[in-house]
Amino acid sequence: MESGPAIFTGTVFALFGAVLLGWTAVRVRHGEPVALGVPRTVSAALATLAALVALALGAWCLTRL
Repeated sequence: MESGPAIFTGTVFALFGAVLLGWTAVRVRHGEPVALGVPRTVSAALATLAALVALALGAWCLTRL
């Protein structure tokens, strides 16, 4: 019964992290800003960090089944 929410939460975190990482990579590759009003290196680093944290949380949730 408790594995359903863990699977859903892990999948959501993993998908969010993967999409955010891909979106950030595309923006950086094209030389476009990741966030408006923030230096490109800072915003890319913070977005990458957030994506990696989301991927790690997704993996952690999925290993707790």
